[in-house]
Amino acid sequence: MMSRLQSVRCCHLEGEPKMNSQRTAARLLTALAVALATIVPAAAQEKDAASLAQTDQAAELAKKLANPLASLISVPMQYNLDSYGGVNDGGSVSRLNIQPVIPFSLNEDWNLISRTIVPLVSQDDFPNPALNESGLGDTTASLFFSPKAPTAGGWIWGAGPVLLLPTATEDVLGTEKWGLGPTAVVLKQSGPWTVGMLANHIWGFGGDSSRSNVSATFLQPFVSYTTKTHTTFSANTESSYDWKTDQWTVPLHVAVSQLFKIGPQILQGQVAARYWATAPDGGPEGWGLRVQLTLLFPK
Repeated sequence: MMSRLQSVRCCHLEGEPKMNSQRTAARLLTALAVALATIVPAAAQEKDAASLAQTDQAAELAKKLANPLASLISVPMQYNLDSYGGVNDGGSVSRLNIQPVIPFSLNEDWNLISRTIVPLVSQDDFPNPALNESGLGDTTASLFFSPKAPTAGGWIWGAGPVLLLPTATEDVLGTEKWGLGPTAVVLKQSGPWTVGMLANHIWGFGGDSSRSNVSATFLQPFVSYTTKTHTTFSANTESSYDWKTDQWTVPLHVAVSQLFKIGPQILQGQVAARYWATAPDGGPEGWGLRVQLTLLFPK
């Protein structure tokens, strides 16, 4: 009898550590499951928050690029290709405009925005061989004094002087005149939409007295729509009126732009179709092409 009781007790004592180990393992697995259930969603939330922050930053940059007065350092490099007609039939002009935009903070309320256009020009296949030249064209520099805060109605504006600098390396690539005048831009951004107008007028002075003087008005109405994927669809005209010859030059542009990143560098690429609605005789005609790459340097 004793041997049987001892045998039962012995079996019970041998199985008890095994059951305790199983209970301990179950508790550990339960604790691990609870921890994972807490940590994984938290990590996903942090990742989603970081992704959302990056998306918001990209959306803000895309919107700033639609604003000529944004406090954002950028360097657009804009390539244009156009075909000529009339007496210049068969001729073509390739123009690479390097357009650095540099904002300066003057005080708590005002910015100064510097916008410069430096053109590199190549004229080819013109019937008149004297026109087939390549080099630097005239430089245009604009300075906009702009309030940092929009108006009560949400309008953003800036105004200042525009200068024409006779930097052309060949006579046929420039006016050989200095120029000066007023420039202004006004726009409004509402949600994904940006609508506005940039204008200036330049009067020429000094320079080569044998060359025609300069008196030209430039008008650039523009509209754009930026999507949640940072793609911007835009349209504008870059119309100019020559008061000396009483002639309009009106190219129409329809463009699509995309914000992207290569390594640490943020960029925006743009492709646009250009249609010459009107131009002087012997000027550009039909369809042209514009391709632009903009380097961004956000603060």
